[in-house]
Amino acid sequence: MMTDTEGDRPPAKPAGKSVGVPVWRTGKPDTVLAAAVGVAREGIRSIASEDQIGAHLAVRSEGERVATHLFECTMPGYEGWQWFAVLARVSRSKTASVNEVGLLPTERSVLAPEWVPWAARVRPEDAEAAAELAGLSSVRGASSDTTVEGLLTDGQQEIDDDDRDEDHNRDRDAGQD
Repeated sequence: MMTDTEGDRPPAKPAGKSVGVPVWRTGKPDTVLAAAVGVAREGIRSIASEDQIGAHLAVRSEGERVATHLFECTMPGYEGWQWFAVLARVSRSKTASVNEVGLLPTERSVLAPEWVPWAARVRPEDAEAAAELAGLSSVRGASSDTTVEGLLTDGQQEIDDDDRDEDHNRDRDAGQD
């Protein structure tokens, strides 16, 4: 039985290196694939418009003759996200092929923005609505049983429904005469 350290894979990385990425997937990217930035950008254009694709950020090795190109995402609402294009090539070929494209979150994109207190982010229309509500609560007075014109309590709504039924019955009976 073979263990992870036997065979053709190199030994495990020392502590302090990138965790979760197999050792054999790291290293210097293939020179042909690293130079194929245009091919990677064209692959991403198949799912996004040119104005949504920002600057080329990096290329990283994913294994032998496989590399991932990362581009800045400039779409509104996707701050911190990155476009990716995985390129590969066959042995002895100088042509890169696009295998996969997509959008990836980064650590910056997954975190919520810093909290801003309500008073610092209130808009003028919010302040007007708050002022109206404050005036409304002063009209209501100290008793919660009193109502303001146009506002009904649950009990009052039931009475109004009963009155409506009585009016309907009276109109129906009057039509039979």
